[in-house]
Amino acid sequence: MIPTPEQAWELLCEFNEGEFHRRHARTVGDVMRWFAQELGFGEEAGVWEAVGILHDLDFEQWREEHCVKSQELMRQRGVDEAVVRATASHGYGECVDIAPESQMEKVLFAVDELTGLIGAVALMRPSKSVSDLEVKSVKKKYKDKRFAAGCSREVI
Repeated sequence: MIPTPEQAWELLCEFNEGEFHRRHARTVGDVMRWFAQELGFGEEAGVWEAVGILHDLDFEQWREEHCVKSQELMRQRGVDEAVVRATASHGYGECVDIAPESQMEKVLFAVDELTGLIGAVALMRPSKSVSDLEVKSVKKKYKDKRFAAGCSREVI
């Protein structure tokens, strides 16, 4: 079964209660949908969005098993193996040996880190929004390795 974005959201909410994780999932899902359309995968935009939503499925409850437990949870629910693999591949080099290979997996690998950085920069602004965020502000914070240190500059 390839989950729709709505089904992916329901599954994510089953294992994630925190607002931060839910908001991050929505953000990554939205950005994945945008990239699917931009890169000529418009007919698969829903799948890309679902992958973005599900990528941290296990993070809130099983941080020490991140990208491993999620595979088990999705397989138990009959989620298509391509979705399972794609979500797990974003942890390449940190928690799994599943290298991003497809275009969708490569985009997820970078988008997860990039949205984290941009989100952290936005939270520093009085508006707490990206709507008035300038690229130069992101670039400045990008150069400061101590800011949002968990966001890999090498991956971005």
